[in-house]
This record gives sequence, C-alpha cells and structure tokens, in this order.
Amino acid sequence: MSNIIDKSNTAIQTELAVSMDKQAVASAFGKAAKHYDKAAAFQRHVGHLLLDKLPHLHAVDNPKEVIDVGCGTGYFSAELLKLGFKVTAADLSAEMLAQAKQRCGDDCHYLHADAENLPVADNSYDLAFSSLALQWCDDLSVPLNELKRVVRPGGMIFFTTLVDGSLDELKKAWAQIDHYQHVNEFKAENEIKVALAQTGLQIDKLIFSPIVTHYQSAVGLMKDLKGIGATHLQHKRQNVLFGRQTLNALEQAYDVYRDENNLLPATYQVCFGVLIND
Repeated sequence: MSNIIDKSNTAIQTELAVSMDKQAVASAFGKAAKHYDKAAAFQRHVGHLLLDKLPHLHAVDNPKEVIDVGCGTGYFSAELLKLGFKVTAADLSAEMLAQAKQRCGDDCHYLHADAENLPVADNSYDLAFSSLALQWCDDLSVPLNELKRVVRPGGMIFFTTLVDGSLDELKKAWAQIDHYQHVNEFKAENEIKVALAQTGLQIDKLIFSPIVTHYQSAVGLMKDLKGIGATHLQHKRQNVLFGRQTLNALEQAYDVYRDENNLLPATYQVCFGVLIND
C-alpha cells in the first residue's frame, strides 16, 4: 500500500492507492517540492510553535518513536531528529519524500502514504506530529482516528490545521474581480471540535489562533502559495489564466488592507491541537 524507503537499503515498493482528488493534491505538492522551502516561512513558523508544545520525552537512553505525517521536505523531521526522536517521515507526495531524504539521509525511515490510511501496525509510535497537512482531508476525524490507531496508548498526537477564515483578505479581494473560487475553504472551529469528539481522544490543548504574515504585494502572496504547492482547490476547481489587467485589479482590491508599514497582511486562522491517546 505504500512506497517505503527503508533506512537500511532504501528499497522502494510502489503500491500507494489514493483517490483522484488526493492524486491532484500530491501532484501539486510534488511540483513544488524542489522550491518549497523558499516559500514556506509561514509553515516553518507554525511548525515551530507546534514543536514547542512537545513534552521533553527525548531522553537519550530511551528515544521515543514519532511519525511526522505530511512531512513535506523533511524540515520538521530533521528538527525531531535533533531532539533525539526516532523518526518516520510520511508524505502523500513521492517528490516531497525525495527532498526529505536529501535533508535527513539514512537517519529517518520514509513512508509514502496517505494520512487517512497509514500502512503501519497498530501502536507503532509514541508520538504523532503533523503540521499543516490534515486540512487536505475532507473529514478531519479520519486521519485523526488513523493517528490514534498507530500511536500507543498513553501516547500523544500533535497537529495543526487551517481553519475557516484563513486568507480572508485575499478571498475578499478576489471577490471584487470575478466569481471564481481562488482560495480554499477550511473547516470551521465547531467542525474541528466535532471531528475531535468523534475520535474519543482526550484533548490536552486546543488553541485557535490567527497568525498574520506580510507581503509587499498580492502577487507576492500568490507566488508563495504556488511555491508551496497550495494551489489545488478542493472544490469548484477552475482553470483560469491571469492576465496583467486581472492582477492589477487584484492589487488594487487588496490594497485596502495595506497597513501603517505599507505592507499587505495575509491572515491565517490556525488550530493547534495536543491530544492524548488514553
């Protein structure tokens, strides 16, 4: 069911089965893999905030096993290695895993897999870490239940996901231009809470927080979104080419948000979750 790059011989098995929609997501991120890190400042910021919530479980004499789901280019897999964890880096995109392999070498195990269907045994890990990946799943309870399955009793799950209202400035600016969908929609706070209730996991922390990044231009923001591969629209997908006139109109519409520092805000609504598998 997976492509597994084994730590010892890097042998690859190719049997990953994903839906057409997941294939589109994997393709979008795969195309971005080689230049993802250049555009991922926001993703790194959020991931470090999540990393700070990890307990100090990384005793050298008793290293804990962790799976990094949606590892991307392996940035946080490498950070987890630095903390002394035994890491499995998992991602839907084979190209992203290849970048993770370049970064982490033979220090990680690599798993080409869908977060909703991880090809590993029950109770395999002490911890699960997943930052800004689970928003690509239609039903948040599905990957969370899968993480519950692979994490040992008493283990913990650390995740972040985007929430409704993310990139609202960009969405409203585009609404002044046309009627196409240009910005993905995300789960509302209540939907996330319902999904968590469906898992039966104990909530240690659940924080909803806005995080604002800043750009010189709307096009700069869109280039970063393209750079990280976040261009696949989950619904109402449209193939639209943007001419200079359209982009100029977007800049004018977005400009109403320009702040006192002459920068354009891009506000993300982020959910930070720390769960206990009791």
